Amino acid sequence: MGVYLNSTSAYGLFRRDYESAYFVDKSSILAQLVPLVETDESRIEKSSLNQEKGQKYVAITRPRRFGKTVMANMIVSYFGKGADSRSLFSNLNAARYDWFEEHLNRHNVIHIMFNEMPDEITTYAQYIYMIKTTLLDDLAMAYPDANIKDSDSVWRVFTKIYEYCGGEKFIFVFDEWDYIYHQDFATNADKESFTKFLSNLLKDKAYVEMAYMTGILPIAKYSSGSELNMFFEYSIATKVKFSQYFGFTDEEVDRLYEKYLRTEPRPQVTRRDLELWYDGYQTAGGTKLYNPRSVVGALSDNQPGSYWTSSGPYDEIFYYIGANTDAVKDDIALMVADNPVQAKVQEYAATSMELKTRDEIFSAMVVYGFLNYEKGYVSIPNKELMDKFAEVVQREPSLGNVHKLTRESGRMLAATKSGDTKTMVELLEYAHNTHSPLQAYSDEAELASIIRWVYLKALDSYRIEREDKAGVGYVDFIFYPFIKSDDAIIIELKVNHTPEEAIQQIRDRQYALRFEGKFGEHPEYTGRVLAVGIAYSKKDEQNRHACKVEVLRGRLG
Repeated sequence: MGVYLNSTSAYGLFRRDYESAYFVDKSSILAQLVPLVETDESRIEKSSLNQEKGQKYVAITRPRRFGKTVMANMIVSYFGKGADSRSLFSNLNAARYDWFEEHLNRHNVIHIMFNEMPDEITTYAQYIYMIKTTLLDDLAMAYPDANIKDSDSVWRVFTKIYEYCGGEKFIFVFDEWDYIYHQDFATNADKESFTKFLSNLLKDKAYVEMAYMTGILPIAKYSSGSELNMFFEYSIATKVKFSQYFGFTDEEVDRLYEKYLRTEPRPQVTRRDLELWYDGYQTAGGTKLYNPRSVVGALSDNQPGSYWTSSGPYDEIFYYIGANTDAVKDDIALMVADNPVQAKVQEYAATSMELKTRDEIFSAMVVYGFLNYEKGYVSIPNKELMDKFAEVVQREPSLGNVHKLTRESGRMLAATKSGDTKTMVELLEYAHNTHSPLQAYSDEAELASIIRWVYLKALDSYRIEREDKAGVGYVDFIFYPFIKSDDAIIIELKVNHTPEEAIQQIRDRQYALRFEGKFGEHPEYTGRVLAVGIAYSKKDEQNRHACKVEVLRGRLG
């Protein structure tokens, strides 16, 4: 037993997650890993992973808060000798495999969380010294007959143990292995030294039974040569394998939500809330994933909100946008208006400390989880992140007309509530004339993009849904107020038709029934229901925009 060697810490952390209210069983990932350490040749030959039996170096990159640490703790808890984890795993999916008993707590595991750094450490030399000395202390205590000397390097000590102690092997599980690359005190020389440390420790070593590493950024791109080229890398955007084990699938969220409804006396989170707030990450295999930390946070707190993004400041998003504001500001405008933007995402660009080009900036934002990447396009994945982007564009004057337009969006909401159609038309004209990406509306979908902009401030007080099912059909926009006494708003858009026709469609198709249902289910909704018709004429240059507001429920004043 030790701090890094066969420690009990990972088991304690995994047990805590296992016993939590919204635990999701991802132990089937072990079916992908066990063949890499198998010694039973007959079983290897039967394995669907036979073609990979020589592959024992796995690197998985995911954004923060996507379950990398939970997974690392689970893997250590299963393989490691540090604690008897049978009581946990016997209830998990891994227990159904024929290899379950053979590998349960039978392996030596070196588990290092590289982001654990005491406050007093301020240099790379102190950081790596702490890691090396802790590891050597563990090995010296566990293998007193290995003739370990103070002058021995770490890799040499492992080699001695292998040679002197009957071919002893080790599984290495490194979490947040790339932590040092993000620290200001680490120079380029320090980073190269760390890369060589990992290479010397792991590459072409007989004592390595398997190496499993997780981080945020692509592993091989840190290596100037071939130091870490033994790893097979798996990212969310480019590799299908391992995709289902990081993030929550629709089916897993369904099960969690059913449990939530059974156990929460007064549920305040809808299944639609979870999809709207936390879904939207596309894997290379086409599966949509939810941010796991945020789903669990919302269900545990009985309230949808921003959980993942609270782990990093707003300035973190602007750090990337600010690297070249002129190159990306129009694209940011389009994405906040809910339009995907074509981009060439290259993961290597995310490792650059000097992001310059548009594609480098978007590449970094995909790797860090701020943007989704799908079929050549980047987009803002969900409301949780959309709110943060909206905050950025409202606070940053460097975004030019984009910033100015969003600053006016509060006026648009106020004008709508008061029925001030003159101001509404004025702001729509301003948006049309100043915001170059969307100066021409060929259809209602493009007009809808401008609507997202002119009502951006409404995100602070409304859940805005586009093309929501209501009455007999789908309404263009519905604004559900967070404060139950506030106005609810239904918006219908028309190109080359009148706002009166839009209002009539709202009435004829009974879109307000959506709110009647809401009011029936939640009597605390006491505000008005406003019908808003917004029209655009491609023929009349003098009167391009026209608006009308009517009260469907409640009264003026």
